[in-house]
Amino acid sequence: GSREDARKAAFLSGSELAAMGIRQDYAPVADVNVNPANPVIGVRSFGADPQSVARLVAAQVKGYQSARVAATAKHFPGHGDTQTDSHTGLPVITHSEEEWQRLDAPPFRAAIAAGVDSIMTAHLVVPALDPAEDPATLSRPILTGILRERLGYDGVVVTDALDMAGVRQKYGDDRVPVLALKAGVDQLLNPPDFRLAYNAVLAAVESGEISEERIDVSLLRILELKQRRGLFDEPYVTHAGVDRTVGIPPHLRAAQRIADRTTTLLLNRRTGGRRALPLDRRRRNDLLVVGADPAAPSATGGPPTAVLARTLTELGFTATALSTGITPTRELIDRAVAAAAGRDAVVVATYNVSAASPQRTLVSELVATGVPVVHLAIRNPYDIARLDGVAASLASYSWTDGEMRAAARVIAGRVGPTGRLPVPVPDADDPAQVLYPIGHGLSY
Repeated sequence: GSREDARKAAFLSGSELAAMGIRQDYAPVADVNVNPANPVIGVRSFGADPQSVARLVAAQVKGYQSARVAATAKHFPGHGDTQTDSHTGLPVITHSEEEWQRLDAPPFRAAIAAGVDSIMTAHLVVPALDPAEDPATLSRPILTGILRERLGYDGVVVTDALDMAGVRQKYGDDRVPVLALKAGVDQLLNPPDFRLAYNAVLAAVESGEISEERIDVSLLRILELKQRRGLFDEPYVTHAGVDRTVGIPPHLRAAQRIADRTTTLLLNRRTGGRRALPLDRRRRNDLLVVGADPAAPSATGGPPTAVLARTLTELGFTATALSTGITPTRELIDRAVAAAAGRDAVVVATYNVSAASPQRTLVSELVATGVPVVHLAIRNPYDIARLDGVAASLASYSWTDGEMRAAARVIAGRVGPTGRLPVPVPDADDPAQVLYPIGHGLSY
């Protein structure tokens, strides 16, 4: 990935956040996603290569903080190799300490070297780092012994949300805030019962379990962070400042240029003597766009199939959208297959295809029509490993309007595909076999 694009994206986001009075962003994600089955990180991570992730994390820290917004590297000590979502359970990372040093630590080291303002903890267990098997959020060996003392970090440490299941399984809601502070945390994020958490900490200070001096250390870190980001000098925002900064055309154009460089072409078969992509609107003009339509990440824009169809129409095609959803029903699959009849090509968007996903049935039955199928993975790029017979496959890594426009332009040949895989895509039936390695990406 491009460090300059990562820095620029963070700076643009940070500038708009600051203009609206939001001076803390819980980004970037510093997890190294080495597990394709990870249910919670996926494309939130920059990839599977620790050094590449480290470079991009450092670039984003600098981008956010140059916009006077506090950056937060998360989720320490690393959430990239889990098969459990810490929102609903307690993940266990089985990495040895050597594996942790090699795989998980580099992005956090890079964030610290870049001067990151805060680091967020993970609600997961790493037995190699804490034999007591406390969640990292509550682990003094991890937060003080490793993060503070070994890595030399003296900035703000914030918990992940304390209403998540991962941190509530071993201890009660009255003990979690106290144990987090004793472990080395400075800020307690979103306790499920604020009054209970406040009273528990107050009681711990009154009893001497936590000293006032320990509270003062955290308070000083938080005040220093606010001072660094100018909150005491410029605490307020204005409508005029928002109008000058948020959603302005130069920002939108820059974001679109970044998006245009990310679409990755994984597969491009020959059909009728030529490659499936780019589509030639003189030969394949009548298009059907079907597939998943998750809610827009920013709660604005979308749905993805409509944005794809609209952009392809603007580029000279006749494109019709049909949303079939993440879990298409038999009725919707039949409608899509019927709508594909007589079309020149079908574009199908998928979202995290699992072994039992009805999205596989949708794609299979569209392929069986004989109409060329162009596949677009709009979240994790692993979907192609479970889909057979498509004429071409792309990955957009997100389903924002900008990413959908970028993918449409690649499909239409208005922009060449220049993205490269940040993770390997393994065979779905034999994960030891890699179908597409890190760095893979075709071009026109």
